[in-house]
Amino acid sequence: MLEGNRVSRISVRGIAVASATAVTTVGAVVGVASGSEPTSAAMQPVADTTALDNIDAGQQATVQAASLTEQAQTQQAAADAAAKQQAAENARKQAAADAAKKKADAEAAAKAKQQHDAQQAASRDQQRQSLSALSSGDYSVSGVQAMAQAIIGDSSQFQCFSHIVNNESSWNYQATNASSGAYGLVQALPGSKMASAGADWQTNPATQIKWGLSYMNERYGSPCGAWQFWQANSWY
Repeated sequence: MLEGNRVSRISVRGIAVASATAVTTVGAVVGVASGSEPTSAAMQPVADTTALDNIDAGQQATVQAASLTEQAQTQQAAADAAAKQQAAENARKQAAADAAKKKADAEAAAKAKQQHDAQQAASRDQQRQSLSALSSGDYSVSGVQAMAQAIIGDSSQFQCFSHIVNNESSWNYQATNASSGAYGLVQALPGSKMASAGADWQTNPATQIKWGLSYMNERYGSPCGAWQFWQANSWY
């Protein structure tokens, strides 16, 4: 009997608890239906986690895009700075090269002018020497050679002229070939041909030199051309 009464009391208590829970649950449902606030924390609405996940993903994408943009801008700024630095370096090198070229051109121009001035001075000295030799009246071998050098000018052509005169007259302006009648430094045949260069052809070595130079230029192109022919034929 005692055990049966105990069971009966537990059963009644369980029914009462179940009834109370049911009443509470019904009240909460009725309250929601009627628009009243639910009083139990267990009856609060569950948050939409899918929407929150979408919002977080969008924010992350925005942050990543902003970060990539910032990186691209930083890289572009660095590239622009490097390009400006390179352009400045190229400009500096070009300016240095231009300055060096300008200096070299100026030095070359100064050197050319110096050489030209030296040549002009040498030419004036030669002209003075020529005038001095022609007017000195020195008819010695060295004096006559100085006349020839002054009249011919070009040293290489003078050497060729000198070789011919050495073989023809040994620089004797009065030399006469007894058999042919050739006369003077260049042994003109007949000697009277030299009158075309001056009436004093018999007594003035300068006149004979002028005629001989003209003859060699007209017939052989130059004294050196005449000397080449002379070497092959022993006459010209």
